[in-house]
Amino acid sequence: MSPSGKFDTETIKVLNAMSELSKPSSGKEIASICGVDAAVVSKKIQTLKSAGLVDSPVRCKFAITEEGKKEIS
Repeated sequence: MSPSGKFDTETIKVLNAMSELSKPSSGKEIASICGVDAAVVSKKIQTLKSAGLVDSPVRCKFAITEEGKKEIS
């Protein structure tokens, strides 16, 4: 769980991987960094987008938002 207790371990891994990336990245890139299956990463990203913790500044690429960074700090 995250510090706030909202998210499971895989979701936190996805957020952490995204925070390490310096640019918007594809789901496959994020999956390779965090060691979570790409299909699972895709589902987690959709949930995180709905929560405002991830956005998609470039088509099919994703980046963590400031709110997302706060969630894992």
